[in-house]
Amino acid sequence: MCRFNILLTAFFLSLLASPTAAGQRANDFPVATAAVISTEARPPMGYVGYCLRYPGECNAHTAARAIKLDQATWALLNNVNNEVNRRIQPVADKDHWGVAERWDLPSDGKGDCEDYALLKRKILIEKGLNAGALLMTVVIDHEGAGHAVLTIVTDRGDYVLDNQEAAILPWTQTGYRFVKRQSMQDPNVWATIGTPARSPVATAAR
Repeated sequence: MCRFNILLTAFFLSLLASPTAAGQRANDFPVATAAVISTEARPPMGYVGYCLRYPGECNAHTAARAIKLDQATWALLNNVNNEVNRRIQPVADKDHWGVAERWDLPSDGKGDCEDYALLKRKILIEKGLNAGALLMTVVIDHEGAGHAVLTIVTDRGDYVLDNQEAAILPWTQTGYRFVKRQSMQDPNVWATIGTPARSPVATAAR
Protein backbone atom coordinates (compact mmCIF):
# COMPACT_ATOMS: atom_id res chain seq x y z
CA MET A 1 0.00 0.00 0.00
CA CYS A 2 2.63 2.51 1.02
CA ARG A 3 4.99 4.47 -1.17
CA PHE A 4 8.38 5.22 0.32
CA ASN A 5 10.58 8.17 -0.47
CA ILE A 6 13.73 7.66 1.59
CA LEU A 7 15.08 11.19 1.00
CA LEU A 8 11.75 12.74 1.94
CA THR A 9 11.52 10.55 5.03
CA ALA A 10 15.03 11.53 6.09
CA PHE A 11 14.10 15.20 5.64
CA PHE A 12 11.03 14.88 7.84
CA LEU A 13 12.98 12.96 10.48
CA SER A 14 15.54 15.77 10.59
CA LEU A 15 12.70 18.20 11.25
CA LEU A 16 11.45 16.03 14.08
CA ALA A 17 14.67 16.60 15.98
CA SER A 18 13.45 20.15 16.56
CA PRO A 19 10.68 20.87 19.12
CA THR A 20 9.13 23.20 16.55
CA ALA A 21 8.94 20.61 13.76
CA ALA A 22 7.28 22.00 10.62
CA GLY A 23 6.61 25.24 12.51
CA GLN A 24 4.02 23.57 14.73
CA ARG A 25 4.18 24.21 18.46
CA ALA A 26 2.60 21.82 20.95
CA ASN A 27 0.14 24.46 22.21
CA ASP A 28 -1.14 25.47 18.75
CA PHE A 29 -3.75 23.52 16.82
CA PRO A 30 -5.18 24.50 13.43
CA VAL A 31 -8.90 24.79 12.86
CA ALA A 32 -10.48 21.61 11.47
CA THR A 33 -13.86 20.24 10.45
CA ALA A 34 -15.46 16.83 10.94
CA ALA A 35 -15.22 14.37 8.06
CA VAL A 36 -18.45 13.36 6.35
CA ILE A 37 -18.97 9.61 6.58
CA SER A 38 -20.95 7.95 3.81
CA THR A 39 -21.75 4.33 2.94
CA GLU A 40 -20.36 1.22 4.59
CA ALA A 41 -17.16 -0.11 3.02
CA ARG A 42 -15.22 -3.35 3.05
CA PRO A 43 -12.36 -3.44 5.61
CA PRO A 44 -8.88 -3.63 4.07
CA MET A 45 -7.62 -7.20 3.83
CA GLY A 46 -4.49 -6.22 5.71
CA TYR A 47 -6.64 -5.03 8.60
CA VAL A 48 -8.62 -8.28 8.62
CA GLY A 49 -5.37 -10.24 8.92
CA TYR A 50 -4.19 -7.92 11.68
CA CYS A 51 -7.35 -8.57 13.69
CA LEU A 52 -6.89 -12.32 13.32
CA ARG A 53 -3.40 -12.00 14.82
CA TYR A 54 -4.31 -9.37 17.43
CA PRO A 55 -8.01 -9.86 18.28
CA GLY A 56 -7.67 -7.72 21.40
CA GLU A 57 -6.78 -4.72 19.24
CA CYS A 58 -10.05 -4.97 17.31
CA ASN A 59 -12.63 -5.15 20.10
CA ALA A 60 -15.81 -3.09 19.77
CA HIS A 61 -15.54 0.40 21.24
CA THR A 62 -17.24 1.04 24.56
CA ALA A 63 -17.90 4.69 23.76
CA ALA A 64 -18.19 6.58 20.48
CA ARG A 65 -17.25 10.10 21.50
CA ALA A 66 -14.85 12.69 20.18
CA ILE A 67 -11.72 13.54 22.11
CA LYS A 68 -11.75 16.88 23.91
CA LEU A 69 -8.86 18.76 22.33
CA ASP A 70 -6.92 20.94 24.73
CA GLN A 71 -3.27 21.92 24.98
CA ALA A 72 -2.30 18.83 26.98
CA THR A 73 -3.94 16.47 24.49
CA TRP A 74 -2.43 18.34 21.53
CA ALA A 75 1.02 18.02 23.10
CA LEU A 76 0.44 14.28 23.66
CA LEU A 77 -0.61 13.77 20.04
CA ASN A 78 2.47 15.61 18.79
CA ASN A 79 4.82 13.73 21.11
CA VAL A 80 3.49 10.32 20.07
CA ASN A 81 3.41 11.24 16.38
CA ASN A 82 6.99 12.55 16.46
CA GLU A 83 8.37 9.68 18.52
CA VAL A 84 6.88 6.92 16.36
CA ASN A 85 7.94 8.67 13.14
CA ARG A 86 11.46 9.00 14.53
CA ARG A 87 11.73 5.51 15.97
CA ILE A 88 10.36 3.31 13.16
CA GLN A 89 12.44 2.56 10.07
CA PRO A 90 10.33 2.64 6.87
CA VAL A 91 10.33 -0.75 5.11
CA ALA A 92 7.87 -1.98 2.49
CA ASP A 93 5.84 -5.11 3.29
CA LYS A 94 7.46 -7.04 0.44
CA ASP A 95 10.92 -6.45 1.88
CA HIS A 96 9.81 -6.83 5.50
CA TRP A 97 7.45 -9.81 5.37
CA GLY A 98 7.83 -11.16 1.85
CA VAL A 99 4.19 -10.40 1.03
CA ALA A 100 2.51 -7.54 -0.82
CA GLU A 101 0.34 -6.38 2.08
CA ARG A 102 0.49 -7.00 5.84
CA TRP A 103 -0.71 -4.78 8.66
CA ASP A 104 1.21 -5.32 11.89
CA LEU A 105 2.68 -3.62 14.94
CA PRO A 106 6.31 -2.70 14.18
CA SER A 107 7.74 -4.59 17.15
CA ASP A 108 11.11 -4.98 15.38
CA GLY A 109 11.39 -1.26 14.72
CA LYS A 110 10.47 -1.56 11.04
CA GLY A 111 7.22 -1.06 9.16
CA ASP A 112 5.28 0.81 6.53
CA CYS A 113 2.52 3.41 6.76
CA GLU A 114 -0.22 1.33 8.37
CA ASP A 115 2.24 -0.05 10.93
CA TYR A 116 3.16 3.50 12.02
CA ALA A 117 -0.55 4.31 12.36
CA LEU A 118 -1.36 1.12 14.28
CA LEU A 119 1.43 1.78 16.76
CA LYS A 120 0.35 5.40 17.28
CA ARG A 121 -3.20 4.21 17.89
CA LYS A 122 -2.08 1.59 20.40
CA ILE A 123 0.10 4.04 22.34
CA LEU A 124 -2.60 6.71 22.48
CA ILE A 125 -5.14 4.20 23.78
CA GLU A 126 -2.65 3.15 26.45
CA LYS A 127 -2.26 6.86 27.31
CA GLY A 128 -5.99 7.01 28.03
CA LEU A 129 -7.51 8.41 24.82
CA ASN A 130 -10.84 7.02 23.67
CA ALA A 131 -10.30 4.22 21.15
CA GLY A 132 -13.49 5.15 19.31
CA ALA A 133 -11.89 8.44 18.25
CA LEU A 134 -8.63 6.89 16.96
CA LEU A 135 -9.48 5.58 13.52
CA MET A 136 -7.35 3.80 10.94
CA THR A 137 -7.89 5.51 7.59
CA VAL A 138 -7.07 4.65 3.97
CA VAL A 139 -6.24 7.49 1.56
CA ILE A 140 -4.73 8.08 -1.87
CA ASP A 141 -1.55 10.11 -1.47
CA HIS A 142 -0.01 12.87 -3.59
CA GLU A 143 1.50 10.36 -6.02
CA GLY A 144 -1.75 8.42 -6.47
CA ALA A 145 -0.63 5.52 -4.28
CA GLY A 146 -2.54 3.84 -1.45
CA HIS A 147 -1.55 5.10 1.98
CA ALA A 148 -2.73 4.65 5.58
CA VAL A 149 -2.93 7.30 8.31
CA LEU A 150 -4.50 7.66 11.76
CA THR A 151 -7.47 10.02 12.07
CA ILE A 152 -8.10 11.65 15.44
CA VAL A 153 -11.75 12.68 15.92
CA THR A 154 -11.94 15.64 18.30
CA ASP A 155 -14.48 18.19 19.43
CA ARG A 156 -12.63 20.67 17.18
CA GLY A 157 -12.67 18.52 14.06
CA ASP A 158 -10.69 15.64 12.55
CA TYR A 159 -6.89 15.60 12.44
CA VAL A 160 -4.41 13.27 10.77
CA LEU A 161 -1.27 11.64 12.16
CA ASP A 162 0.94 10.64 9.24
CA ASN A 163 4.39 9.10 8.83
CA GLN A 164 4.96 11.18 5.66
CA GLU A 165 4.28 14.50 7.38
CA ALA A 166 5.85 15.94 10.52
CA ALA A 167 2.94 18.23 11.38
CA ILE A 168 -0.48 17.04 12.54
CA LEU A 169 -2.92 18.45 9.98
CA PRO A 170 -6.69 18.84 9.66
CA TRP A 171 -7.96 16.13 7.33
CA THR A 172 -8.91 18.75 4.73
CA GLN A 173 -5.35 20.10 4.53
CA THR A 174 -3.39 16.91 3.85
CA GLY A 175 -3.87 17.01 0.09
CA TYR A 176 -4.91 13.35 0.18
CA ARG A 177 -8.04 11.82 -1.31
CA PHE A 178 -9.79 10.06 1.55
CA VAL A 179 -11.20 6.62 0.77
CA LYS A 180 -12.48 4.95 3.94
CA ARG A 181 -11.93 4.65 7.67
CA GLN A 182 -13.05 2.74 10.73
CA SER A 183 -16.40 3.47 12.32
CA MET A 184 -16.37 5.24 15.68
CA GLN A 185 -18.86 2.67 16.97
CA ASP A 186 -17.05 -0.49 15.85
CA PRO A 187 -13.43 -0.74 14.61
CA ASN A 188 -14.38 -3.72 12.45
CA VAL A 189 -16.90 -1.65 10.47
CA TRP A 190 -15.49 0.67 7.80
CA ALA A 191 -17.17 3.48 5.88
CA THR A 192 -16.37 5.68 2.90
CA ILE A 193 -15.46 9.34 3.44
CA GLY A 194 -16.91 12.25 1.47
CA THR A 195 -14.77 14.88 -0.23
CA PRO A 196 -14.51 18.08 1.83
CA ALA A 197 -16.40 21.04 0.42
CA ARG A 198 -13.44 23.29 1.11
CA SER A 199 -10.44 23.48 3.41
CA PRO A 200 -10.77 25.87 6.33
CA VAL A 201 -8.05 28.43 6.83
CA ALA A 202 -5.50 27.21 9.36
CA THR A 203 -5.47 29.44 12.41
CA ALA A 204 -3.95 28.90 15.80
CA ALA A 205 -6.44 28.13 18.57
CA ARG A 206 -5.26 28.53 22.12
